[in-house]
Amino acid sequence: MSLVKQELPPSVAVEQRDQIAVVTLDRAHKRNALDDPTIRALSAFFEAPPEWAKAVVLAASGEHFSAGLDLSVLGNRDAVGGLHHSRTWHEAFRRIESGALPVIAVLKGAVVGGGLELAAAAHLRVAEDSTFFALPEGQRGLFVGGGGSVRIPRLIGTHRMTDMMLTGRVLGADEGAAAGLANYRVGDGEGLDKALELAGKIAENSPVTNYAIIQALPRIAEASPEVGLLMESLMAAVAQSSQEAKDRMNAFLEGRAAKVDAEAAR
Repeated sequence: MSLVKQELPPSVAVEQRDQIAVVTLDRAHKRNALDDPTIRALSAFFEAPPEWAKAVVLAASGEHFSAGLDLSVLGNRDAVGGLHHSRTWHEAFRRIESGALPVIAVLKGAVVGGGLELAAAAHLRVAEDSTFFALPEGQRGLFVGGGGSVRIPRLIGTHRMTDMMLTGRVLGADEGAAAGLANYRVGDGEGLDKALELAGKIAENSPVTNYAIIQALPRIAEASPEVGLLMESLMAAVAQSSQEAKDRMNAFLEGRAAKVDAEAAR
């Protein structure tokens, strides 16, 4: 049974838009700070997404994407408890990054701390004008615990992440996008529509190709050149062997498929 039919906590909502699942953080009164029920719900959804979904848009209610960890849940947790709590986040975000479906995050307002770690687990990010990025853990006597030390340097480099954590530096939407934290920039209120547009295009791709892009490509990039080239050959062979790939190639050769041209960049 898909999670859509199961009871969700009030902090997470799931909506079907054709072949796209829109997963919305719904704790606007807390700037969508992430508590344990929210993390568990995200983990469960991405472990077993509904069969109709071909792509996911990760959105948020209110003015902010996520202000990060809800610090009220830390309490008097000891080192062992903190370790297990961090690993729970790791598992949830791993299911987002390494699941079967491409995920597009709609960013606005605060994308801070754990909120930035969540956004970094998505495959594409659309940032509205109001977006600002920060990693304030250094000023709070904390350290990132949701996979940020692995994923964020891949996007912006270790030197930029070090700056943000040591100094509390805040990056606005344009600066963050230029650094690599967002793939697309749009005006306020336009993020969801842009993400749905992108998700619609992605959903039209071959599922085998989408799977190869989000599963194999990151591993190829991290492998040695020779191992990466072998993995590439194997994945290319698998993708082109599907009947869908053959049908799409025939459509292109027969002039029934659109060609790439300069208009696509406008």
